[in-house]
Amino acid sequence: MSTTTGTRTRMTYVFDAYCGWCYGFGPALTRFVQEHAGAIDLDVVAGGLFVGADVARVADLPHVPQANRRIAAITGVRFGDPYEALTRDPRFVMDSEDATKAFVSLGRQAPERRLEVAEALQEAFYRDGLSLSEPGTVATVAALLGLDPDRALADLDTEATARETRAEFARARALGVTSYPTLLVHLPGGRTGRLGGPVSSAAQLGDALAAVTAGPA
Repeated sequence: MSTTTGTRTRMTYVFDAYCGWCYGFGPALTRFVQEHAGAIDLDVVAGGLFVGADVARVADLPHVPQANRRIAAITGVRFGDPYEALTRDPRFVMDSEDATKAFVSLGRQAPERRLEVAEALQEAFYRDGLSLSEPGTVATVAALLGLDPDRALADLDTEATARETRAEFARARALGVTSYPTLLVHLPGGRTGRLGGPVSSAAQLGDALAAVTAGPA
């Protein structure tokens, strides 16, 4: 696969909808993509943080509240009161397979807006306290994005969506990604480099992209 489309640089963003650091990174990444819209092609892949035996309740992850406070302080994102209430509900679990099915079903309607879909799902959870396992959340996010809620719900539990969800996780593994968020830049010769980190600003990401794509002086 080519590393560029014409003169555009190919990049891949690997996230998980239930990753707080991804939520914090989202606004900076969105600004970066907007500022470099003519220079990059960004693919968005869901990595699968809480899958199978790793499906988890927030209450069972004691580091999360402190991490959220740090994320908010560094990045400026807000964790809403409805989110805090949801995480105290003993029935709620973070299941990345369900969240990725939501991402896949919504993204199928607007493949060029997958980053926007990812951000909308994270806002639904971290700001509005909506479980990403609930079909009603998918319908709500679809409506907010101007997509067809009925089509999204019809797609949600199909075998095609299940296959695509598994393929998302497989792609993340094939890229060697083990932590989220990860922003990759695909370079000549089949090389792949990581760009920035979860607290990088849009400007820092832009400087890093310029450095890695400049080539030999």
